[in-house]
Amino acid sequence: MDLAKNTDRVAAQAATLNKIREQVNRVIVGQEKLVDRLLIALITQGHILLEGVPGLAKTLSVKTLAEALGLQFQRISFTPDLLPADVIGTMVYNPKEASFAPRQGPVFTNLLLADEINRAPAKVQSALLEAMQERQVTIGDHTYDLPNPFLVMATQNPIEQEGTYPLPEAQVDRFMLKCLITHPTREDERRIMKRFTQQTSLTATTVVTLEELQTLRATLEQVYCDEKVEDYILDIVFATREPAAYKLAEMQHQIQMGASPRATLCLNLAARANAMMHGRAYATPQDVKEIAHDVLRHRIMLTYEAEAEELTADALIAKILATLPVP
Repeated sequence: MDLAKNTDRVAAQAATLNKIREQVNRVIVGQEKLVDRLLIALITQGHILLEGVPGLAKTLSVKTLAEALGLQFQRISFTPDLLPADVIGTMVYNPKEASFAPRQGPVFTNLLLADEINRAPAKVQSALLEAMQERQVTIGDHTYDLPNPFLVMATQNPIEQEGTYPLPEAQVDRFMLKCLITHPTREDERRIMKRFTQQTSLTATTVVTLEELQTLRATLEQVYCDEKVEDYILDIVFATREPAAYKLAEMQHQIQMGASPRATLCLNLAARANAMMHGRAYATPQDVKEIAHDVLRHRIMLTYEAEAEELTADALIAKILATLPVP
């Protein structure tokens, strides 16, 4: 592999990502990490689950990203009375022709915001499963491909639990990243106040074409991941399943179920995408550590003992990263 040539290619794509980031930051204030994670998901064709209280610009972030990319954006507000047909579409009867015709739902878009996804019942949540994993939807007897690119950004409110339906493990695992959104700093909130109390409406300008976006994804395949970094990824994932084998015996009774093999794939892809955003043609252990919490926090099930001790998945991940030797 020609590392010098790949470095030039990746540096060019990093410049494209910076253009996208600049446009999003024209509107969004103080959510740099969220914007970076959105770009990583876009490059790797993953999906994101966002957890945060209302008013933290989750909706505005993905809408602004869609504007910067020139992609179609749809929003579904998940409610207890929502039906699967409201998400994926249904067959509609045409009385003139005495036949049924498919009517596609809002899932047929490039960027889909599933707002407060845990407020809809399980049958609605499961309607997204095929769309997220297979990037296709079945309506009646026919299967339809979703647009490319296709990214689901789902939000859930961690405060209100009444009238909610927790996502099943099988669906949560399909989200590449789970990001925790916190309140902005005082200075950032001052900038938000000045920016959004004016009459002028802020929008992002489209700065990339669909072909350039496809080039971004193709370039990711050229980002090198050394065997030692791959072993480091495997050590992290296996430490969540067999902690005693990695000198973490106390976690044996704290983790009920470790990360799935999908976590290994997502760590590899996300680490390489993170390296690409920094203009590097190779992934480092630091790239893995930077993204590990977002990839693993929703894939580790804690025991009752751990919950009783008020431990969190993030605390256990931090302990694993602090204990394992870095290559």
